[in-house]
Amino acid sequence: MRQLLTWMLTIGVGVSACSRAGAASNASGPVATSAAAPAADTPSPAAAMGTAPVPAVREVTLPAGTRLTVVLDTGVGSDTSHAEQAVHAHIARPVVVHGQTVLDAGTRVSGVVTDARRSGKVKGLAHVGMRFDTLIPRGNDERYRIHTAAVGRTAPSTKKKDALEIGAPAAGGAIIGAIVGGKKGAAIGTAAGGGAGTAVVLSTRGKEVHLPKGSALTLRLSEPVTIRLKG
Repeated sequence: MRQLLTWMLTIGVGVSACSRAGAASNASGPVATSAAAPAADTPSPAAAMGTAPVPAVREVTLPAGTRLTVVLDTGVGSDTSHAEQAVHAHIARPVVVHGQTVLDAGTRVSGVVTDARRSGKVKGLAHVGMRFDTLIPRGNDERYRIHTAAVGRTAPSTKKKDALEIGAPAAGGAIIGAIVGGKKGAAIGTAAGGGAGTAVVLSTRGKEVHLPKGSALTLRLSEPVTIRLKG
C-alpha cells in the first residue's frame, strides 16, 4: 500500500513538471518568432510626409525680335480709350523655339494704352496705340516682365472727301449764280457755295479708329525674356 501511494505521488509530480515546461515553452515561442521576423522597409522622408517629388525646371530664352501673335480681349478706340487704360490679350498661336513649345496658345499678355487721340475737325488723324509689358504662361501663375515695341492704328486721311465736300457746293452755287445774274452772279454763287462747303468740313470730325475685342495684333519682343519650364 505504501509503495502504491509513493508510485502515484511520483507520477503526479512528473505530470506537473511537464505542464510547467510546456507553459514556459509557449510563453517564449512568440517572442523568439517576433525577434526573427524581418524588419519592414523604412519609407523615404518624402513618402512619410506625403509630398510628391519636385519636378525639374528648365529655362528657355526667347530672343529679342520674337514675334507674338495675340488676340485682344479688351477693345480699344481713339474716341473711347484713354492713356494708361489697361489692355488684355492672349497668344493665338504657340511660340516654338528649336522644336520646343515655350508658350502655349492661351498665354495671357497685358499692358496699357499709350495714346488715344480723336480725329480733329480741321486736321489731325485719329490714332490709338498700346504697349504690352506682362506675360503669364497658360497653366502657370508666374508673371514675366516683357518689353515690346508699341503697336497702334491710325485712321485713314479724309482729304479727298473734304475736297469733294468743299467743291460740290461751290459748283452748285456757280450754276445758280449764273442763272440769276450771269458771270457776276456765277462768281458770287461760287464764293457762297464754297463757303458753305468749307463750313461743313470745319464742323465735322474725321474718321475714328477702333480695335474691337477679337482683333489680331503682332507683338515683337524688344528685349529677350527667359521662361522657366517645368518637367
